[in-house]
Amino acid sequence: MSIVSVGTQEGEGTPLLSYGSLAASMFVVGACVALSKPLAAVFPVFLLGWLRFGIGGVSMLHWLRRPAAEPAPTPRVRLLVFLEAFIGSFLFTVFMVLGVSYSGAVAAGVVMSAIPAAIAVLSRLLLREAIRPRVLAAIACAVSGIALLALRRPDSGGGPAQGGEGERWLGYALLFGAVLCEACYAVIGKRLTAVLSSRRISALMNLWGFALMLPAGAWAAWTFDFGAVSWTVWGLLLFYGLASSWTVWLWMTGLRRVQASRAGVFTVMLPVGSACVGVWMLDEPFGGPQALAFGLALAGLLLAAWPARPGRAGARGRR
Repeated sequence: MSIVSVGTQEGEGTPLLSYGSLAASMFVVGACVALSKPLAAVFPVFLLGWLRFGIGGVSMLHWLRRPAAEPAPTPRVRLLVFLEAFIGSFLFTVFMVLGVSYSGAVAAGVVMSAIPAAIAVLSRLLLREAIRPRVLAAIACAVSGIALLALRRPDSGGGPAQGGEGERWLGYALLFGAVLCEACYAVIGKRLTAVLSSRRISALMNLWGFALMLPAGAWAAWTFDFGAVSWTVWGLLLFYGLASSWTVWLWMTGLRRVQASRAGVFTVMLPVGSACVGVWMLDEPFGGPQALAFGLALAGLLLAAWPARPGRAGARGRR
């Protein structure tokens, strides 16, 4: 067996690099979520999003040019790129921020633990991908690990919002909307990787994200005192913009050779990355429950990425 690739249902063999790209993408996304806490204390949410897409877009400008070997995008492909940016970037951010404000950070972690299952279901309905028992077990491990982590981690946001029961349920609904946005992001991305390069998808998504954030971001920038921002915060913003934008390229690179339902398991790395940054940089506690959650997350990743036996892979390919 090659050390570079493993036989899977995807066909020609899925490189370990693809699995690494998926895991790294979600880990960095989680890290950026944690790092956004000090940034959100300085910048308004829409201004922060606008600056983030602007920084990422500038770093990827040279990827906007269509390669000679790549066919001109059809109207359907252009629509998918817009939907990927609108649903997977813009709406996801809005739903997440508002959902947390109404329900609290702990509730957000629990609800977002449904992302792997949502991706698996949506990929089955829209992409007709089979969900093997081992992938189902991996999803169960991922959901259990993230839920345990979310339930045990302290709520740094001070608990649920001070509103009534109706507002809390509105928060849950918004968070579930964010889950569906993330699932759509994975499924639409799988469609796009069949016709566009990972670089072009990343550059176009950043461009659309910048355009969608422009009205609210520019409005917030009009009255914002940029001179009061320290150089340390500017440096953190630069890292945040570059890292969070390049996660799209990592995700699309891995998704090109991996089924969307299987790739969804790797979203378990999002809260893992957030927790690691919280422990190492924000002095959040780490104990037995967190260790158990990480163990479940690792078990889910191993179940999803472990190579299938050549005999079984070949039998599936002949069916």
